[in-house]
Amino acid sequence: MSKPAKWQQLLSLITCFLLVLGVSICRDGKIQGHDLLQKEKAIAAGEDTIRTLDDGTVVVNTTALGKDVVGYSGTVPLEISLKDDHVVGVKALDNAETPEFFEEASQLLTKWNGKSIDEAQRMQVDAVSGATFTSKAIVENMRRGLLYAAKAKADANIWSKLDLSAKSLVALAVALMAAILPLFIKNRLYRLVQHVLNVAILGFWCGTFLNYTSMVSYMSNGMNVLALLVPVVMLVTAFVYPLFGKKSYYCTNVCPYGSLQELAGKCVRYKIKMRPKTMKRLDLFRQILWAVLMFCLWTGVWFDWIDYEPFSAFIFGSASWVVIGIALAFVLLSTVVVRPYCRFVCPTGSLFKYSQYSTPFDKK
Repeated sequence: MSKPAKWQQLLSLITCFLLVLGVSICRDGKIQGHDLLQKEKAIAAGEDTIRTLDDGTVVVNTTALGKDVVGYSGTVPLEISLKDDHVVGVKALDNAETPEFFEEASQLLTKWNGKSIDEAQRMQVDAVSGATFTSKAIVENMRRGLLYAAKAKADANIWSKLDLSAKSLVALAVALMAAILPLFIKNRLYRLVQHVLNVAILGFWCGTFLNYTSMVSYMSNGMNVLALLVPVVMLVTAFVYPLFGKKSYYCTNVCPYGSLQELAGKCVRYKIKMRPKTMKRLDLFRQILWAVLMFCLWTGVWFDWIDYEPFSAFIFGSASWVVIGIALAFVLLSTVVVRPYCRFVCPTGSLFKYSQYSTPFDKK
């Protein structure tokens, strides 16, 4: 690739970054965890990190303490009530989590009731299946709130943030395999195995993928890199690899839903043959759809469309039936059309595609 083309590609990447940044500001009013209206909101709401009520109850608000703790689509601040050094209640404050996921995870809020601060800090609370990210955000907010209440250092050893659970380590191994091995191994059998792992481990077991919800959330709230190693690997393959000539690498080799469509396509030999004119029209449809949906985000007309991307169907215990239906429809269609959602619809894939743009004649 020529130097002008590389600079053009870099400019495209920066432009897409600014587009997502604009959406984050419009939706959440935040950039990397910094609330642009924080002072005004704090004054209006009278929010303090810790306050004492007339009956002696101490209330800890984790909004500031957990501003970098991200669930599925945003932060999950809590209000922890303590009396006589015991937890007497935990209340969830306003958050941007998908209601279905948060409803599943909210059963954790009573786990600490009746425990002393010391006992509550030692508790090992497992994430709720189907709402893993939200659950982990609740647990981490509790940890930080209790540490603050106990007048300990809220910002513990940085390595304590590293998720060393078996699930996270296996997911990281699979993500690294997808990020590295296809660069050197072109074997069909390996590709089949990798796609199965992407679907089974990254998709169904861990519910880890890139979509507009996750990217806007990372832009608004920042990323705890040590706690989000798998998404970091995915972001690198989606946005950094193309700068070195590996365009569409994430979509082709890492994305669980793309992998599922490719596996479904192997189940039926017959494929619908489309004329070049039809292909061009479908590609034009994808571009127009992306422009319309981005307009909806920038203007605030319809933020909620990002909740209907089919990726979250992997978290089927909490995903809506509409999302599951969309996901299944495209998987069935992919048996006779090669990766139809990826090629002709996916708004997230369109963002990746435009971030890789270099020249008008680039057909990759």
